[in-house]
Amino acid sequence: MTPTRPSLGAGFGRLLGANLASSLADGIARTAAPLLAVRLTSDPLLVAGVAAVVMLPWLLAALPAGLIVDRCDTRRVLLMASATRSLLAALLVVLTGTSFLTIWWLYGILFVYGLGETLADGAIRAAVPSLVGPAELTRANSRIEAGEQVLQGFAAAPLTSALFAVSALIPLGLGGAAFALAAGLALALPPAAAGSSHSPQAQRLPDQLRAGLSFLRTDRRLLMLWLFSTFWALCLTMGTSLVPLLALQSLGLPEALFGVLMLSEAIGGVLAAGLVERARRRWGGGTTMAVANVVASSALVMIWVVPQLWMLAAALFVHAAMMVSWNVLIMSFRQAVIPTALFGRVHGTWRTLHWGAMPLGAILAGPLGRVDVTLPFAVGGGAAALVGLALYPRIARLPDPEDIQDLATSTSDRTSTSTDRMNAGCTRSGGRPTT
Repeated sequence: MTPTRPSLGAGFGRLLGANLASSLADGIARTAAPLLAVRLTSDPLLVAGVAAVVMLPWLLAALPAGLIVDRCDTRRVLLMASATRSLLAALLVVLTGTSFLTIWWLYGILFVYGLGETLADGAIRAAVPSLVGPAELTRANSRIEAGEQVLQGFAAAPLTSALFAVSALIPLGLGGAAFALAAGLALALPPAAAGSSHSPQAQRLPDQLRAGLSFLRTDRRLLMLWLFSTFWALCLTMGTSLVPLLALQSLGLPEALFGVLMLSEAIGGVLAAGLVERARRRWGGGTTMAVANVVASSALVMIWVVPQLWMLAAALFVHAAMMVSWNVLIMSFRQAVIPTALFGRVHGTWRTLHWGAMPLGAILAGPLGRVDVTLPFAVGGGAAALVGLALYPRIARLPDPEDIQDLATSTSDRTSTSTDRMNAGCTRSGGRPTT
């Protein structure tokens, strides 16, 4: 009989609740934004610009956002980011209801909204290891990932579309209320969620921003994972970016059923989030990660081998399941390895390159898709699988979070210049379990 696992605690429950509310609001915003854009303009370039505006803050502001997360009370960062996005939703409701909304107003609101997302994302990820021990990181991250998959993959898109047909004000208002709920839960987080307190250090701002990159360069395991994850993201985006074109035009899927096809991804992700902790405990986190990236990449190649609708659905299911498993485990590993004082900046540095590679993958898919719409699946998936196989032994040897000993002592010399805190309004209190 399997022993009962200890509770993750009320503090983590509030953090999870805040993330669930934010995930619902994020899903509503991502669905409503292009629908609003189509109402405002018929210019394809301006409509496509919505996606670029949403991603732009990750390229421009992920590093500064990471610095703010490191130097400030994480609860305050999450509170301010959620409250700001709630106010932006309210502004969008007013502009839409009064017919003053233009495509340029929408761009501006989405850009500021994206800035808030970089802060909220970093704050939530940084708070997890402050609230649960290393042995529970995978379980905690699994719940966060599962919640995001359910709300964004199942609930937000169909809910927003249905309500949008009645009135655009309804989903926009619901999104604002969800962000307000996230702000309230952030306000109720315990002091431990703030992170560790450190004495301010006299350090130049450029040096503070470079501290995340410096830490990644000095930890060979993280550097390897960072570079491989970036390459993997580029390759997998190369394949998945042409899923709509393959399904609708080449394979003849009716538009009305495209959402059903994409549910296969959401189902795979949710199931994986519930099973990844069991897999880690049975085979180890490193081995599970190594298998996940090879299987996820190979699933895309199978779309090229068997270009049929049933294979597309099956491959997307497997691909999403393996991607979620990888995301949960790599986040848990990073949370255990990276000192609290640097987590925001390392996280921001990581996502700047990692997410910045995704648009490049989509661009590379274009010329390949003109030759054969399934070719990007073969090239992207095949390249990622080959590199994954080459790095399999190194990834499989990675330790589980609870096996990583206290890094505060072993890394204190190289991180001592990066543990500064702001004197006024941003000094942290509380602590986190040693890892």
